[in-house]
Amino acid sequence: MRISMKQLTKAAMMAAIVFLCTYVFKIPIAATGGYTHLGDCAVFLSVLLLGRRQGALAGAIGAAMADLIGGFAFWVVPTFLIKGLMALAMGTVSEKLLPGKRAGWLAGAAVGGALQVAGYQAVKYFLISPEAAVATIPTVTVQTVAGIVLAAAVISLLDASHVLHRLREL
Repeated sequence: MRISMKQLTKAAMMAAIVFLCTYVFKIPIAATGGYTHLGDCAVFLSVLLLGRRQGALAGAIGAAMADLIGGFAFWVVPTFLIKGLMALAMGTVSEKLLPGKRAGWLAGAAVGGALQVAGYQAVKYFLISPEAAVATIPTVTVQTVAGIVLAAAVISLLDASHVLHRLREL
């Protein structure tokens, strides 16, 4: 698959936006030593603007970089895989199973979000402890739902102002 310079630039910009939304807009969770963030919203937007493959790659790279630079190197590979899977699932549902449906991205985000919650809990279960996996279900779930809700608001604003279509066409 060949990628144009324009596509590469858009993917790099979305990876940077995912990074910023994850790294800058984070809320520490003292009980777990981790944090929750706004990066999921940007991952969902990446898929919507770039498509499932490029959006998944941009989301995975941006989120993994936030873990690396933020001092969570242990999470770089799991985050890359989990965010990539979340974005790929969203894109697959919205592009392949519900193409042309206005809320197809929302159904896809819900499926991808569920995979994200399951993925992070599985990593915690096996690499940290079952207790850590159970204890963080609420925070990962709230982060995921907040990402979907915020993405819905941003998408509605971009769509109403006709910017969404122009961003896809760039």
